[in-house]
Amino acid sequence: MGLLTFGLNVTLDGCIDHTQGIVDDELHDYWRLLMEQSGAMLFGRNTYELMEGAWPAVARDEKAPRAMREWAQSLEAKAKYVVSGSRSDFPWQNTIKVEGDLREAISALKAKTERGVLVGAPKLAASLEELGLIDEYRIVVHPVISGRGPTLFHGLSSPRHLELLSTQRFKSGVQALHFRRKAG
Repeated sequence: MGLLTFGLNVTLDGCIDHTQGIVDDELHDYWRLLMEQSGAMLFGRNTYELMEGAWPAVARDEKAPRAMREWAQSLEAKAKYVVSGSRSDFPWQNTIKVEGDLREAISALKAKTERGVLVGAPKLAASLEELGLIDEYRIVVHPVISGRGPTLFHGLSSPRHLELLSTQRFKSGVQALHFRRKAG
């Protein structure tokens, strides 16, 4: 059984705002390597539509920066699962709609994906966290105070205790933190 890993960029104040981060080759390489180690990606509809609207064109753009293009090409090739109650057509290659009860469907996906599943959707992650399905967390903290936007796991019913496995500092000052759910 593979692990379900939640990964996302956040500002120092915990805001989720993809326009506020420090995006460079080192960051794209970090996420590409993490994605390539995983067996599949998991998105909610909103995040999927953001990705679908940007990355396929970058994957084909020979003038795109190397790291962005490699990320986009890896994403293009990766199995992508989408949870959506309002959309059923997903034309982006290798995209599959998650059907049925969320707990059962994601448990089955973890069971059949030995290399694990990487989820990068904040609203979906909050639902998965409430169900106790997230095993690991890859939170990349940008040295930016946004002061606006949604925050991670807003409204969670009870605290979760995590164990820090590793940290990685990028040249830009960005910090990648790797946590897992604490046993017991």
